[in-house]
Amino acid sequence: MPQTLIRGCDMSAGAATLGLAEVPIVNYGDVEDEMVAYRAAGTERAMQLGNRGPIRFTDDGNLHPEIAEAYSRCGFYVFTGVLGPDELADIEADVIDLLDRCPTAPDADTDRHGRPALGAGHQGRNVSFVRPLTDPYGGTDVAHGRHPFKMFEPSAPDEAPEWVVQVISGSLQFSEACLRLYGHPGLLGVAQALNGPDFTPFNEVVWIKQPGLGGSVAWHQDGWTHWDHPELDEGTHGFNFMAQLYGCDATNGLWVVPGSHRMGKVDIKAMCLAAGSDRLPDAVPVVCDPGDVAITSRQAIHGSFANTSERPRVTLNFGFHRRRSVFGVRSGGVHNPISLYDEAYIAERSRVIGWAIDARSKRFEAESPFVYQPNVGREHEFVWDDAAREAIADYNLKDIGI
Repeated sequence: MPQTLIRGCDMSAGAATLGLAEVPIVNYGDVEDEMVAYRAAGTERAMQLGNRGPIRFTDDGNLHPEIAEAYSRCGFYVFTGVLGPDELADIEADVIDLLDRCPTAPDADTDRHGRPALGAGHQGRNVSFVRPLTDPYGGTDVAHGRHPFKMFEPSAPDEAPEWVVQVISGSLQFSEACLRLYGHPGLLGVAQALNGPDFTPFNEVVWIKQPGLGGSVAWHQDGWTHWDHPELDEGTHGFNFMAQLYGCDATNGLWVVPGSHRMGKVDIKAMCLAAGSDRLPDAVPVVCDPGDVAITSRQAIHGSFANTSERPRVTLNFGFHRRRSVFGVRSGGVHNPISLYDEAYIAERSRVIGWAIDARSKRFEAESPFVYQPNVGREHEFVWDDAAREAIADYNLKDIGI
């Protein structure tokens, strides 16, 4: 069968492309027919939401009203065609390198070649593993207990390894392609339009949903600090961008319950019990081509099923907050140690925005770089050079989780 190319990226990329384990593909067993029907119905609903298209702004820098309305209504939006072939090729090369350098197991210090593994000598958490096709967090107290219902776990093939890499955290320190993406002027323009000119970072990771092996992520809402705040609104806990290297669909992608970001803190366990399974009836998959970037409210109910497809999903995930949502807050315990997010903390963590803008300007010289307002007049302090490459180490210890 010929390979299908969409905007310059190979949609048929599989485990071999990324140097991952190749195993026989299994399915959902006794509930496979239900899953197939659920995916098809969800995809049909997703494509009727009217929440996808290119990044567009008004003349005064606001999001185009059609985008703002759809994002506010659904809690997510798919920006199409954001990344071109050259940038996707850069990202793919870096992701292959990152995976090649990962430790061989959760307690290993070396990679498959016997070299010091990715993150060796760092204090922060860098590589997270999952047992194939499992849900490690559902029904546990992990991450403030925000994953209250355990997902269905298909039986892994006999050939499956004991552990597979699923998340690489603090990705900007390990991949210049990830750093350059972080400085994308269109995406930073969206962040400014939604969160104000003094927006702040949140957290950055690379998700790898390995084909036939990737675990599920139980339904959850990301935020935990502001649910009872008197000024809570649909954007209080920020958002995540999710840039897709190979694209994603109902089998390997994220699912979202449209409109749930407006519902406050939801009893997700009760929803699943009412549904009789983890197949929430109103949820839809986030369907993307290579180079698309989804934006998802951290307050939306979202999750993903075990990847029983032959296709990997590689998502470069990075989020932003309103400054007023994080300034003066003491929080953490999920992405970063519990900390007080004061002016000095936020300023130190925000250095990566300036470094990313400069790094991108050196690779994509024809672009007009984004102007991050807190750095105006101080751009010379944020040059991406050898000193910055040293200073960025362990930057994710100062993630801003709320």
